[in-house]
Amino acid sequence: MKILVLNAGSSSCKYKLFDMTDQSVLCQGLVERIGDPATGNLTHKIAPDTDKEEKIVREKVYPTHNEAIRDVIDLITDSKKGVISDIKEIAVIGHRVLHGGAYLTAPVLVNDEIKKTIRATFPLGPLHNPANLTGIEVAEKLFPGVPNVAVFDTAFGMKMPKEAYTYALPQDICKELQIRRYGFHGTSHTYLVHRGAAYMHKDLKDFNCITLHLGNGSSLGCVKGGQCFDTSMGLTPLEGLIMGTRCGSIDPAIVPYLMQQKGMSTEEVDTLMNKKSGLLGLCGKTDLRDIHKLASENDENAKLAESMLIRSIKKTLGAFFFLLEGKVDALIFSAGIGENDNIVRAGVVAGLEGLGIKMDAKKNETRSGDERTISADDSRVAILVIPTNEELQIALTSQEVLNASKK
Repeated sequence: MKILVLNAGSSSCKYKLFDMTDQSVLCQGLVERIGDPATGNLTHKIAPDTDKEEKIVREKVYPTHNEAIRDVIDLITDSKKGVISDIKEIAVIGHRVLHGGAYLTAPVLVNDEIKKTIRATFPLGPLHNPANLTGIEVAEKLFPGVPNVAVFDTAFGMKMPKEAYTYALPQDICKELQIRRYGFHGTSHTYLVHRGAAYMHKDLKDFNCITLHLGNGSSLGCVKGGQCFDTSMGLTPLEGLIMGTRCGSIDPAIVPYLMQQKGMSTEEVDTLMNKKSGLLGLCGKTDLRDIHKLASENDENAKLAESMLIRSIKKTLGAFFFLLEGKVDALIFSAGIGENDNIVRAGVVAGLEGLGIKMDAKKNETRSGDERTISADDSRVAILVIPTNEELQIALTSQEVLNASKK
């Protein structure tokens, strides 16, 4: 079975084509500057991350996603360098959709009613959902007869108990506007939970863990019995940890205060908190490599950003540890920072030996792209680093949905 995964953005489209017999990636690519009058780029890789990798780059104007995906089809079915001979070889197309709202709570085969519901969630995901729906509609046109599956980034958090997802606001307003904690990075957290359980040879239903997806956007997942029990992000990805450009959780009264004192509009406050805050607002940098370098040179702003980031992660980790009553099998670090930044990992778990969380410093400092244990041999709680693979999780989920639809 071959599965194509599409992640359509407002001006870009990422894709991966999997052969599910061995979960190998036949090809992958990225189209950039879609809708831009300037020349766009299509970077296509055949057999990526292998010794047979080959890269093809096309530069041309891509007025819409339709032209971009047509070029993708042309490359994957090319008579000389294509990886399939016909698009009919593709069994299903899996689409990342940011927000499912309160009604789309699990991955689903796309039909007209599903598309209508996704369109109704545009206010909840105004930057992503319109583009995600565009990707689905273009795929329906260019891959006739191939089923499409929508995999929602919010699906992971939809299994949280009511006391976890409910905000203490008037409930009639919450119901009307679908206001609740959703959580994001859902495909990543799902992948990490399943891989973590397999890595530790534990039954998923008996697996408790805390997943730490730490990157430019970051979130923690509290997992009980293999299911989401709580998550750090909320109605939007702004809630929770300090991130690259997002402020994370703050006193909500800061919003009207800024509007009153600075005369800012709602759009300006939203831009300030989502795109100009976080690490960028603290020290002018978002890349932890730059921040660590500046901190080592005694730059006070960089040192503050570094310590605040670690503190925000540690506070949420502590809350989730207590929610699980200390019955935690593993902490799972992932994404750009979680997989690669030994300084942040060490800072997050420093001083937690009394809770059964003990790092092996040498293992933590050893760089590797593999799944690995970095906890000490006598640590009661395993500390794991598992590289996330959201595209593979979307492919696996799409395969499950397709197979279930045939029963």
